[in-house]
Amino acid sequence: MTTRDPDAAWPGGLSQVNLILRLEGALVLALALIAYAHIDGSWWLFLALILAPDLALLGYLRSPRAGAWAYNLAHTYLVPVPLAAAGLHLDMPYLVPVAVIWIAHIGVDRLFGFGLKYPASQKDQHFARL
Repeated sequence: MTTRDPDAAWPGGLSQVNLILRLEGALVLALALIAYAHIDGSWWLFLALILAPDLALLGYLRSPRAGAWAYNLAHTYLVPVPLAAAGLHLDMPYLVPVAVIWIAHIGVDRLFGFGLKYPASQKDQHFARL
């Protein structure tokens, strides 16, 4: 009986880890869309803000290190999840839709294989190393 190497390429040339991270992104996106519909968020606001986290790419105008730091901070759940919690806890409901849109953006990026950046180059990101 042969055993399958868990890091071997799956269909589409993806490693198992890469595939799992992309599926996780799809799940996060789906849950964010469901949550956004549940809170009755404005879809115009959604369209206006869905790409806003990518403004962090402007950090690359300063340096690759600053760009990677800004991009990574804008593309993790370290800011939008506490933002949503603060909106709920502090009775600031206008923060919740913004946070959910932000989370949806991260889900889309992970689904399409856009990962966190290394400071060496804007194109050097963690999905490329999986």
